[in-house]
Amino acid sequence: MASPILLAMIYLAFISLGLPDSTLGVAWPTFRSAVGAPLEAAGLIAVVLTVCSAISSMGSVYVTKRFGTGRVVAASCVLTALGLAGYSLAPSFAWVIVAALPLGFGQGAVDSSLNAHVAAHYASRHMNWLHASWGVGATLGPVVMSVAIVDWGSYRLGYRVISIVQCSLALIFILTLGLWRRDDERRGRYSSAAESRGDDRFSPTVGEASLRAAAAMQIAAYALYSACECSVIMWAASLLVEARGASAGYAGALMSLYFGGIMSGRVLTGFVSDRLGNRRMVWIGMGVATVGAALFAIRGPLWLSAPGLFLLGLGFAPIYPGLMHETPRRFGGDVYRTVIGFQMAAAMLGASFFPGLVGLAAARLGLEVLGPAVIGFIAALAAMIAMLDSLTRAPSPGPSA
Repeated sequence: MASPILLAMIYLAFISLGLPDSTLGVAWPTFRSAVGAPLEAAGLIAVVLTVCSAISSMGSVYVTKRFGTGRVVAASCVLTALGLAGYSLAPSFAWVIVAALPLGFGQGAVDSSLNAHVAAHYASRHMNWLHASWGVGATLGPVVMSVAIVDWGSYRLGYRVISIVQCSLALIFILTLGLWRRDDERRGRYSSAAESRGDDRFSPTVGEASLRAAAAMQIAAYALYSACECSVIMWAASLLVEARGASAGYAGALMSLYFGGIMSGRVLTGFVSDRLGNRRMVWIGMGVATVGAALFAIRGPLWLSAPGLFLLGLGFAPIYPGLMHETPRRFGGDVYRTVIGFQMAAAMLGASFFPGLVGLAAARLGLEVLGPAVIGFIAALAAMIAMLDSLTRAPSPGPSA
């Protein structure tokens, strides 16, 4: 049984991860003017963030084994703080790209290491609440940035505030390193004892012949999910401001509804996921997200965007943590660790490539292309998950810690 304080630290780490994730889309209309960048340049920032995050994600297994989860989390917060401070000081777009390097490396390492830890050692409810914690940070991020732009007169102050918060969280993680170290030692002793008994906690639900195909589908599903979620994050605020006439403050408030939907959906999912199962919750989320995407795609009154964005967030809520928690149960043994590393990298690459593609399309066809694009991404994701589920049988319940 993990320490309640340690569990709180894990949740706090994901709050810190969510804070900067949601700010670029809100800040971009004014950010790009200040640094002299075109609309589609946000896609290049996403590429840099994603490549750096993917590299650190794939290497996180080795780094975590070498230094421990606590040190990885603390160091990641420091890197994130440096990147955000760089955003706040950047005089030109070139410096924004430089600042994105530590931000991307920091986000990728903490994301992958904590997801693998919770997927293996905790029940589905904790995986959902972990990502709800990300939603808390992602909901607060647009609020802070909107206040900075509207009341303080500069997006730079918003990034400075979030950078200071990241530094404070890094200090907390450093002061609690002993808790992480003791938990790593306890987990190591448990794993060694289990191996000596020949006890494998997770039995694979896919045959050897289909293992690679199932792993490829799982990895592709994460790229497609990121296409859905991150295209909205990157372009919805710009669409609301530049195509539908919303003020920057109003667009920020609507984006908070989106992230609030993700956060509240994951909190609620945590109460029922152990009973209903990861797979069923993923499909419920797919249905709700489809309704939200359809509403948001309608070029009607501006207020109609509010329920569309909220339902999009609510529907996306159970998909990412549900697929993540299912990974050890689909593949078993030590295979799931490799799959998690690659699916995290795929999620990050999808978060870069697909929003960038949407940005290129928007530059030529207009920002209203976002709605149909998200609907198409959801349809492709549904098809991929259906094939994955058909290839892997439903597992037995996981740990209930």
